[in-house]
Amino acid sequence: MDAEHITIVDAEGNEALYEILFTFDSEDFGKSYVLVYESGAGDDEEVNVLAFSYTEQEDGEGELQDIESEEEWDMIEEVMNTFVDENEDNE
Repeated sequence: MDAEHITIVDAEGNEALYEILFTFDSEDFGKSYVLVYESGAGDDEEVNVLAFSYTEQEDGEGELQDIESEEEWDMIEEVMNTFVDENEDNE
């Protein structure tokens, strides 16, 4: 299965390619979230996972927003831990 990629442009206008780890919706916060890591990281390397909320637009593009609250970070961390645990069980 090919990974989905996303290009993220930082505040200075630099573009970086990221692979989408997974996306999910939160009914509690009424938002969709995407977790990504920098493309090209090897299987043995530790990766830095970034999380954003996003709004999908009609053209298929999406607008990323920073996570705004400690409660959102706690929820994202819980979802991420569940994802990691489930994937370790499947190996």
